[in-house]
Amino acid sequence: MVPFRPLGLTVLAALTLGACQSSRLGGSTAVVARAPVVEAPGALDPVEAVPSGTVSSSPLAPPPGSTMAEAGISPGPGTVVSDVPTTPPPAPTIVASAPPPATVAPSGRSAMVGSWTARDATGGTCRVQLSSSPALDLYRASTSACANKDLGRVSAWDYRNGEVYLYQPGGTVAARLRSGAGGLDGVLAKSGAPLTLSR
Repeated sequence: MVPFRPLGLTVLAALTLGACQSSRLGGSTAVVARAPVVEAPGALDPVEAVPSGTVSSSPLAPPPGSTMAEAGISPGPGTVVSDVPTTPPPAPTIVASAPPPATVAPSGRSAMVGSWTARDATGGTCRVQLSSSPALDLYRASTSACANKDLGRVSAWDYRNGEVYLYQPGGTVAARLRSGAGGLDGVLAKSGAPLTLSR
């Protein structure tokens, strides 16, 4: 049984034997080159120090949610330390919406269009229809079952400066009325007797 030898020793031994045999047999002598010798480094040359700026130090801020005392940091001169937490921002102000405006009685020419019940000073009633159809520079109007002759001849109407004017043919004013609590309140033009129109 051949004893186990490391591979490196076996190769080294084979090279040595080969060199001996070649010189014994008159062959060329093997030239073994030596590796260059590297000298160990000497002392290092001195290096100039580079000037630096002013160095200052200060303690780090404490972690969020703790005070400087809990973090083991002593406050520096002039530092104000407070254990009182900062006050949170005020809650947003809730503005209540304004209530819807109260219903306002309609006004203007278009609010006057339609059928009305006229009542004169004697208590007699009749129907007055105010139309939106133009009649020259006025609007058409008609009446039915009016005992008062001046009111019974109304054929046109107009709305000016907050007042309703009722006209007879030829442009004569039969009555003048203004918006009131229950409708329109006014007077007959010829007699000055009170007149009301209601829906």
